[in-house]
Amino acid sequence: MRVLGIETSCDETGVALYDTEAGLLAHALHSQVAMHAEYGGVVPELASRDHIRRLLPLLRRVQAEAGVGLGDIGAIAYTRGPGLAGALLVGASFASALAAALGVPALGIHHLEGHLLSPLLATPRPAFGSGITPASGHEPSPKLRFPYVALLVSGGHTQLMRVDGVGRYALLGETVDDAAGEAFDKTAQVLGLGYPGGPAVARLAEQGDAYRFKLPRPMLQSHDLDFSFAGLKTAALTLARKEGLPLPPAGGGDPERLRRDRLQAAADIAAGFQEAVVEVLAAKCLAALRQTGLERLVVAGGVGANRRLRDRLDAEARQKRFEVYYPPLELCTDNGAMIAYAGALRLAEARGAGGAFGVRPRWDLGSLGAPA
Repeated sequence: MRVLGIETSCDETGVALYDTEAGLLAHALHSQVAMHAEYGGVVPELASRDHIRRLLPLLRRVQAEAGVGLGDIGAIAYTRGPGLAGALLVGASFASALAAALGVPALGIHHLEGHLLSPLLATPRPAFGSGITPASGHEPSPKLRFPYVALLVSGGHTQLMRVDGVGRYALLGETVDDAAGEAFDKTAQVLGLGYPGGPAVARLAEQGDAYRFKLPRPMLQSHDLDFSFAGLKTAALTLARKEGLPLPPAGGGDPERLRRDRLQAAADIAAGFQEAVVEVLAAKCLAALRQTGLERLVVAGGVGANRRLRDRLDAEARQKRFEVYYPPLELCTDNGAMIAYAGALRLAEARGAGGAFGVRPRWDLGSLGAPA
């Protein structure tokens, strides 16, 4: 079966076609980062309008790349929640109308379930049987299988989950305040780096000394699996102000040496902030593996693309002898491929169960059951 995936939960429009025999056929993504950068964050109404403009052209692009006609689509999966209400409604309306016209089922998918299952995109064999070759350059990783511990880390979520199968999720720990990605974005703002903050902080951190400034590691010794990043964000803000950041406009009369010192301080704060986040995330992941007795870790979500985090977890995996898996870099952010894949898994296990139209801007992953 060929499943069309539609993702419109926030500021990225994603469309993908997944074939349960041939793997991921094609996917296309439009990011609204440039549009929202002017406002320093996502403007919900602008996001919704842009999804309307982008969906049909992206669908046509994916069809052309995959060589698949509308009549070849067997089901449509769309992001039902959580996310921005208006943005979700655009995707749900598009998917439901198209499904009705084609006479195929439409299935609403939990956004976080898409992230949780996305590393399995490179391993379709446990879900659909043997003889499947992933497309689009995704190499198979046959060792990844249920159960595993998953770190969901993005701008809106920081959670540790135990994943025993499709719809079989247990929350192990979560942030009590800011998500890690949100803290990255806010730290980028106080350093004058703009939006989105995560990649900008990571790039600047490459030029910095992570240990010049002492920054806290919140809840590192809490003896549980919860996170907190608000205090770290505030510490970075206080330190930035002390160092005269963000930089005043060029030509403001500051001596060149002072500007260089402030630029170096910004790089050192970025490096120290990133190192603190990575240390906490890595420590909690190791604790989750010990607590559950599992030996497989999956990292998903936009922050999962952070190179320092991946290097740290890879090193820990070699030393502690556990396995760690990530989605391909282009599938770390929100995308239609993970929605199509999650839909395919649910349809396969539920033998074609559909879903009623609707969106859920707030939706607890723990309330999501296994396929009927």
